[in-house]
Amino acid sequence: MPFFVIPFPAIDPVLISVGPFVIRWYALAYIGGLMLGWKFCVRLAQQSFLWGQRTPPSIALLDDMILFAALGVVLGGRTGYVLFYNLDHFIAHPENILSVWQGGMSFHGGLAGCALGLAISARRHGEAVASLFDVAATVAPIGLFLGRIANFINGELWGRTTDVAWAVVFPLAGPMARHPSQIYEAALEGLLLGLLLIIAVRQGALKRPWLVSGLFGIGYGLARIASEFFREPDQQLGFLLGGATMGMLLSVPLVLLGLALAIHALRKPAASNSHESPLA
Repeated sequence: MPFFVIPFPAIDPVLISVGPFVIRWYALAYIGGLMLGWKFCVRLAQQSFLWGQRTPPSIALLDDMILFAALGVVLGGRTGYVLFYNLDHFIAHPENILSVWQGGMSFHGGLAGCALGLAISARRHGEAVASLFDVAATVAPIGLFLGRIANFINGELWGRTTDVAWAVVFPLAGPMARHPSQIYEAALEGLLLGLLLIIAVRQGALKRPWLVSGLFGIGYGLARIASEFFREPDQQLGFLLGGATMGMLLSVPLVLLGLALAIHALRKPAASNSHESPLA
């Protein structure tokens, strides 16, 4: 136990409660991430100099993607949690699968669901899937940052025990001081990754199909793996193969996919992007 620890800031996870009507910080993080992300997407799409000879997503497509992205995040996030994090429990209690208000969402499942939703939205409009993915990848760290801050407010997904000076005692995690791993993830997956992607975009990354998407996969996967060294593994899973956590294992394929996309994008000159088809 360290000599000095930071007391957990007792922020009520419920922002507003009127009878049965409840608004939680976590829900606001999802809504805020989607809305701020959409606004940033529109701004990126309107800056033609960032795209070179590529055609950016239309505003109509960006308006349409919100619904599909939101559904994909929620359905994919819940499905991923059921399959990867607590399958035995939900096999025994299938009635709890839809009880999302009790907690339990997987980022990797939400990412897969969001990707499917974006692909459906792009095909509906007959526009390039790559363009929509690239612009969405650029703004994704906004939602990641807000989501991890909401995790901290909820006092969930806490870190491993530690004696560092900035350790926090989480009310639901016992008396031991722990890493505020949610803040680490907010900084790495949100602030740092977002800054690096913006720099890449300013350097012309949007002029190459799939490059920003690839960079996001690499950046998020590495940031998540690094954060997992400080985050307490899920109680029902513990440590897995070689002492890895489920978050690490799910992030490795994401890094490899990101590398493949980035290499594919860099092999083609930016000038060739002028003939990108809706199926690219």
